[in-house]
Amino acid sequence: MQKKSKHIPVNTLPSGIREGIFIAKISFNGLPDAEEVVRPHRDNGHLFILQEKGKTHIEIDFQQHSIEASSIIYIHPDQIHRVIAFENATIISWIITSENLQQENLKLLADLTPVSALALKTETLSIISETASLCIQFSERKHEKLFNSILKESCNTLVALVVSQYLAQVKTTDNYSRFEVITKLFKSSLEHDFTTVKSPAAYAKCLNISTPYLNECVKTTTGYSVSYHIQQRVVLEAKRLLFHSDKSVKEIAGELGYDDYSYFTRLFVKLTGMTPLTFRTKNFD
Repeated sequence: MQKKSKHIPVNTLPSGIREGIFIAKISFNGLPDAEEVVRPHRDNGHLFILQEKGKTHIEIDFQQHSIEASSIIYIHPDQIHRVIAFENATIISWIITSENLQQENLKLLADLTPVSALALKTETLSIISETASLCIQFSERKHEKLFNSILKESCNTLVALVVSQYLAQVKTTDNYSRFEVITKLFKSSLEHDFTTVKSPAAYAKCLNISTPYLNECVKTTTGYSVSYHIQQRVVLEAKRLLFHSDKSVKEIAGELGYDDYSYFTRLFVKLTGMTPLTFRTKNFD
């Protein structure tokens, strides 16, 4: 049985590379050979996986995904994930920390999270693969006087290419309806404040609109109420902490903004069909 700690494990980048950027092309088949990717963890940077061949099975925030060629997926540093297995897989993966990302890329990635694997057309796969391969070559040219700048700028170009593909799947801001704009602002605020703000009225006040109107916007756009989104975000974080730490239910409830942990327990049961302790035991055994 793996040992729990007070905190969710965070994988850091290997030593001996440029601080904050790692990129490599690898081929695998079967189970991963590294414990640090098998165990559920977070990374200390933004992770991208370009699936050139085969398939990669991965779990992200308690949901299993099969990434098939040819596709790409982005995983935010907040998301907990683990690799389950590879099937004749060839991938290019890269991690870049927030301080190495251009501010525009950083903001766009925050707005995208979370995302699923995105299938790529042949032409798009080719240009992203070629750009990634070039970045790998740059990462090996440590003798260059401007090595850090070259690697950082090239990897930001690679990230921008990937973000562009995701953005192509959604409407541009100019084409958003009023309801969609408000829903987007609400979700951004929720991600920032979910541990301290639980009231739909508080989010509505922050957006300078009425609570009924906020709920109408969010429900029309997503199919679910504001309260539903608040509760689901809290429960996701609760699941992360229950599975990846040995904090008590009372400690977790307090960390998520609930002084009354019995109320928190009832909410968890309502949304998951089991108590927090049952969830912890079920997923850890």
